[in-house]
Amino acid sequence: MSRRGLLLFVAMCVIWGIPYLLIRIAVGELSPATLVFFRTGVAALILMPVVLARGGLRGIGNRWVPLIVFAVLEIAGPWFFLSSAEQHITSALAGLLISAVPLVGVVIAISLGNREHLALASMGGLLLGLAGVALIVGFDLRVTSPIALVEMALVVLGYALGPAILSRYLAGVRSVTVIGVSLAMCAVAYAPFAALQWPRQVPSLEVVGSVAVLAVVCTALAFLLFFALIAEIGPVRATVITYINPAVAAILGVAVLHEDLTIGMGLGFVLVLAGSTLATRRRAPDQARQRAPEHQPQEAL
Repeated sequence: MSRRGLLLFVAMCVIWGIPYLLIRIAVGELSPATLVFFRTGVAALILMPVVLARGGLRGIGNRWVPLIVFAVLEIAGPWFFLSSAEQHITSALAGLLISAVPLVGVVIAISLGNREHLALASMGGLLLGLAGVALIVGFDLRVTSPIALVEMALVVLGYALGPAILSRYLAGVRSVTVIGVSLAMCAVAYAPFAALQWPRQVPSLEVVGSVAVLAVVCTALAFLLFFALIAEIGPVRATVITYINPAVAAILGVAVLHEDLTIGMGLGFVLVLAGSTLATRRRAPDQARQRAPEHQPQEAL
């Protein structure tokens, strides 16, 4: 990995690990709908000029329906449910539960006909990851509402379905166009709800700062950096950040908000990581093995 690639990788690990902390702070004074409106609206104002400079909306063509579905599954739904859930659970717990996204992604891939993940190792990884999620949830006694766990399950499901929609129906559309337009549509959709739930007094500087960092750094800048990271090291290696972001979220929750990180949560996270690694590992094609010279070692992917 080049020095530029390494810097981008580290930056993304941190930038997408801190939203859970900032959301936890912001929902102390803002409703989930208002928070999503501010986050998507500000980020859209930053990204849409980039979209227009790179061809505008012409690349979308007749794929508006899958784009809307993507926006709902990847942004509108998860960001609202995550904000709502963090009114009742810690940011550390929320971040750790997000680590189950690759596991759900494997289940979705199998349901869409991908038989590659039906191997014994993949199935064992799914069971191991499921046990890890049970440990993360079961050992945390501060969950005040089962609804919050249901909301987190919806967040995980949305984050897992979004990439499937993206790769299946939006492959020819520029990534920045997909994200920019999705953010703009979500901001418009949440505007009426934000107006009805507008805070009666000006939020504290801590909340204003959290929203600003969420919108500018963790959303607009983050997506631009992520596109650069993919171009630098490839999409497969770039997805490794999803295994590190939850750990960053947990560490920040403990360090800044003094949240407790139980032994069960730590062990569960390790099991989820191990299960995700097993479940998402790709097998080398048989034909590739046959074509490769016997004396030439296979490259690890």
